[in-house]
Amino acid sequence: MDKIALQQGLQRVMYAIVCSFIGPVIVMQAFKNEGHPFYWPVLIIGLLFFIAAIGLGFWGIGRLVTALLGKKRKG
Repeated sequence: MDKIALQQGLQRVMYAIVCSFIGPVIVMQAFKNEGHPFYWPVLIIGLLFFIAAIGLGFWGIGRLVTALLGKKRKG
């Protein structure tokens, strides 16, 4: 078991959890203020948090699996 990779995987999963809470809050604030001039930039930032949460989640889980099970062996 690779402890450094395990720590990095857990850290990425925690960042994904944080992004998955921040994203909906930002998108909801954008939808509450549809007439505001900053509607589109705030909505795009919220959607970027959604994408970051998904990406970091997959990346972190992949890192955790690699840390716990080891790398694939060819052959």
